[in-house]
Amino acid sequence: RATLLLSRCLLKMVKGNIIVPEDILNFCCNGLQGSASPPRAREPGEWEEAPGAMASPSPARNPTEVQMSQLVLPCHTNHRGELSTGQLLKWIDTAACLSAERHAGCPCVTASMDDIYFEHTISVGQVVNIKAKVNRAFNSSMEVGIQVSYEDLCSGKHCSICKAYATFVAQGPLGSKVRLKPLTPQTEEEKIEYSIAAERRRMRLVHKDTLKDLLTRSSQETELETRDGSGAVPAERTRVESVELVLPPHANHQGNTFGGQIMAWMENVATIAASRLCHAHPTLRAIEMFHFRGPSQVGDRLVLKAIVNNAFKNRWVPEVGVPFPPSLRPSAPSSLLSGSMEVGVSAEAYGQEMSVSRRHINSAFMTFVVLDQEGHPRTLPMVAPEPGDGERRYREASARKKIRLDRKYVVSCKQTEVPLSVPWDQSNKVYLSYNNVSALKMLVAKANWVLAREKEKVRMYTLEEDKFLSFRIEISVCITASRAFSLLSNLRRRHEWDSHYVSAELVQKVDDDDMIYHVVSQKLRNENKPQDFVILASRRKPCSKGDPYVVAFRSVTLPTHPARAEFTRGETLCSGFCIWPESEEMSKVAYYNQAMPGYLNYVTTNVAGLSSDICSTFEACEKFLLKNKEDLISRMQDF
Repeated sequence: RATLLLSRCLLKMVKGNIIVPEDILNFCCNGLQGSASPPRAREPGEWEEAPGAMASPSPARNPTEVQMSQLVLPCHTNHRGELSTGQLLKWIDTAACLSAERHAGCPCVTASMDDIYFEHTISVGQVVNIKAKVNRAFNSSMEVGIQVSYEDLCSGKHCSICKAYATFVAQGPLGSKVRLKPLTPQTEEEKIEYSIAAERRRMRLVHKDTLKDLLTRSSQETELETRDGSGAVPAERTRVESVELVLPPHANHQGNTFGGQIMAWMENVATIAASRLCHAHPTLRAIEMFHFRGPSQVGDRLVLKAIVNNAFKNRWVPEVGVPFPPSLRPSAPSSLLSGSMEVGVSAEAYGQEMSVSRRHINSAFMTFVVLDQEGHPRTLPMVAPEPGDGERRYREASARKKIRLDRKYVVSCKQTEVPLSVPWDQSNKVYLSYNNVSALKMLVAKANWVLAREKEKVRMYTLEEDKFLSFRIEISVCITASRAFSLLSNLRRRHEWDSHYVSAELVQKVDDDDMIYHVVSQKLRNENKPQDFVILASRRKPCSKGDPYVVAFRSVTLPTHPARAEFTRGETLCSGFCIWPESEEMSKVAYYNQAMPGYLNYVTTNVAGLSSDICSTFEACEKFLLKNKEDLISRMQDF
C-alpha cells in the first residue's frame, strides 16, 4: 500500500513538472522488496546478486544451454486445471530452438522430434522448468536434448515430466543450408550424449524401413479383433478436420510457422478424435517419433485431420500395497484390462488458391488413455476400421505399438535396467543394435578410470561403480585403425589371439554392421564344462573426425540356439573395442568389459598383479594385428 501511495505522489509531481530525486525514483520503480526502507548502497567490492540467486558461484554452463521456467496459468490449462499438452509442446519447441540457434548463430527450424513419453500431468499454479542444450552438431543439423520437470511452489516438490530429443536444421539466406561448427563436449554427461547422438541419428534414419519390414512380415498374421462389429465404434465417427490460418504470432522472424505451434494444433484435433471414441476427456501419454516434411509460412491455411486408428487392451497390474480401484475390481478377467488408443493426425498447407495442391507438412501418431478418479486407465471401446485404408491404418497402429514398446524398454531405459540376453528378432534388431553400441559408448565416456597396472605396452585401467567393476585394456599398435577394425570385428578369428575362445560360429548376418555369433569358450576353474554365449556384435565406423571405430558385444537369445546341457550358458552385458587413429600408421586399441559376477575373480586376480593372463592375451592381440596388417582384404569375404 505504501508503494501505491508513493507512486501516486510521484505521478502528481511529474504532472506538475516537479523534479524528482533519482534515489526516490529508483525506489518507486524497483518497489519495496519486502522492506519499508530504501535499498542500501553496496559496499566496495560487493557482488550484486540477482533475486533468488545462490551465494556460491555456479559452475560453468554449456554455452548452448537454455533454461525456461513458465508458471502454469488458467489460460494454459484444460477443463481439469491441467496444463494443455499442446502448450507444453510449444514451450519445448521454443526452448530447443533457442538452444539450436545459440550454437548455429542463425535461424533454425524443427526437422524432427523423437518419441516423447509424458510421465505426469502438471496442474495450474505449478512451474514448468525446461532445460535444452545441443548434444551434437552434424553437417547442417544438430540434436538438441530437452529435459522437462515441474515444480510445486508450495511444497517445493520437483518431478520429471519427460525427456525429448529434437533435430534442428540451420538455415541461411533464402532457406539455404548452413554448415555447422563442431561441438566439443566438456563434462562426462555431455560426452555420453555426444557419443550416443550418432546412434540415435542412425536409428531415426532407419525408422521408416523398420516399420515397413515389420508390416511386411506381420500383415498376414494381424487379425482384426472387430470383424463381428459387436460393441465396436466405427472409426469414421472419430474423424476430425479443422483449419487454422497462420498469423505472424505463430511464426518466427523469417515467417516460418513454429514447429511447436503446429504440434499444438495437431494435439488439439487428436484430442477431439480420441474424445469421440471414449466420450470422455482423454490424456495424452506419448507422441511417436515424427518428421516435418516441409515448411509453412504466414498466410498459409493449415488443414489438420485426425482419426482413431486402433484401440488397445493392456492388462492392468496394481503396484504393491495399492488397492484395486472400484472400476477395476477383479470380478472377471476382463475387469483387469485397461486401454489406450492411437490417433493418427496430419497437417497440410495451402495458400489462398484452392486449385493449388496441398503441401504435406507433418504426420504424427499420438497415444491417449482415459483416467478414472483414482488416476488409473479405463477400458476403451473397440474400433471398427473402414475397409481398405482404415484396415491398413489399424494394422500399422499395431506394428507401431510393437516398435514403441521396443524403443521404450530397450532404448530408453538405463543400461542397468535392460535385462541380459534380450530375445533378438527382426523387429527389434535396430534397437538392440542401438543399445549394444550406446552402452559401450557410455562406458567409454566415463571419467573416473584409474590406471591399475602397466606391463610393457599394455595398460590396464579399472572403473569401480555401485554395481559393476569394469576394466579397460589399452595398447598402441603400428596398424591403421580401419585394418584393426576389420580384424577385431570378426569373432571367428578371435581364437587366433585369445586362448579363452575355442570357437565362434557365425549364426546370422543381420546386415553389414551387425552379426550374431555362437561362441564357445574354455572351462572356468569352478566348472566342469565349457561356457557358451550367443553374442550380438555391432560394428560402427566413425561418424565424424575424432570418433573411434567401435565393435560392441552383448548377449542375446535366439530360439535356434537354446542353452544346452554340455555347456554352461554365459552372458555378457557390455564389452567391445574402440580404435582411435593416432597417426597414419599407428592406432590406439582399447578393449572394455563390464565384468559379470562369474568373471570377477579372474579380473581382480589380474588387477592385483597375481596373474598376467589379461596382459599376455593383449600382447598376443598386438602380434595378431601386426601379422595380418599387410593382408589387403583382411579376409573380408568372411563377412
